[in-house]
Formats: sequence, C-alpha cells, structure tokens
Amino acid sequence: MKKDIHISEVNDIYIAVVNEYNKDYKVYDWNAYIINDKSVLLDMVIIVTKGYSEDKKTATFRKKIEALPAKSFAKIEMMLEDVLAINNRFNVSFFEGNKLFEKSFEFKKNTINKKAFQKVPLMNIKGVLKS
Repeated sequence: MKKDIHISEVNDIYIAVVNEYNKDYKVYDWNAYIINDKSVLLDMVIIVTKGYSEDKKTATFRKKIEALPAKSFAKIEMMLEDVLAINNRFNVSFFEGNKLFEKSFEFKKNTINKKAFQKVPLMNIKGVLKS
C-alpha cells in the first residue's frame, strides 16, 4: 500500500520572514508570508505554524487561505522577537488542480535575522527565505 502513495515535490512555493515598518505603531515587525511563485492558482492552502526548542514551545497557529493566485503572496502571521530565538516550523498543504501537495519549512533558532536577508521573490523586499 505504501508504494501506491506518491508525494509530489513542491517547487516555487516559499515562506519568507521580513522585517517591515508598522506605520500605526512606528516600529518594525517581523512578518511571515507564503509566496506562490507558480503560474497556477493554489486552492485551500492550510498553514500550521509552531515554535519550539528543548524547553519551550508556542501554541500551534493555523491559517487557511481559500485561494492563492499565481505569482502572489499572502501574510501568514506576525512573529514576536522572542519566537525568533527558537525553531519555527511552517507546515503547508494545498491543492494544485485536484492533487494534494505538502511541504514543511523550518527556520532554525536565531536564523531569522537581518544578516540572513536575501531577495524575496515577488515582494520587492529583502527577508529570510525558505524554499
């Protein structure tokens, strides 16, 4: 039975964490985004996030995006500074056509920082990127 299960490789989907200026509060916030760099729409995107270390863990956060258009992005959540010091995992599931895809993106502790910035696809900004 296991040999009949085929998990397709996920390409052109990214999680980016960027440091953006919040005009309302006049501070910089860390925000996580999902990026669809594919040329097709993604249906029923489910993102489950969790922060953890050996002695700490955050609550599990779930986000549903009904449809993520081709070549677009959507905000997942704001991340507090304290959470950057622990591991952060983003489990992403979505339908492309009638096929289910799944991928886990993990940011190891202390890797979300300005020294790790790189160009983020589609967003015209720099941030920490996982593919």
